[in-house]
Amino acid sequence: MDSDQESACEDGREQVEQAVAGELSLHRPQVRTSRELAGALLDPEFVEVGKSGRRWDREAMLAELPSMTSGGPDAEIGVRDMRGVLLSPGLVHLTYATEVNGQRALRSALWRRDGQGRWRTFYHQGTPAAD
Repeated sequence: MDSDQESACEDGREQVEQAVAGELSLHRPQVRTSRELAGALLDPEFVEVGKSGRRWDREAMLAELPSMTSGGPDAEIGVRDMRGVLLSPGLVHLTYATEVNGQRALRSALWRRDGQGRWRTFYHQGTPAAD
């Protein structure tokens, strides 16, 4: 591999790592309960299809996020098998599984870098998973 390919590979890994860090931040109680902190991670065009099948836009998500976790906003969210793929420069697809109070879900999220270099999620989907 030449130095340009190595540099591109490193940049791709860094972009995936930044998206992963953002996604994991959204699982922390102090972020979920703060409209300001959560809002900084949600793209203005954010859309979610929740594991309930409900479609959420950014404003609805920010209003409900503090109370969405089963067991309350302080409930521990177990995250495992997080994988990220750089789809194109500034666009990362993440997949992983969560468990909260015995309820499992498979997750998919798209993160993109905005014009100011900030990483924000603009699409998220949760699908109930069997035990």
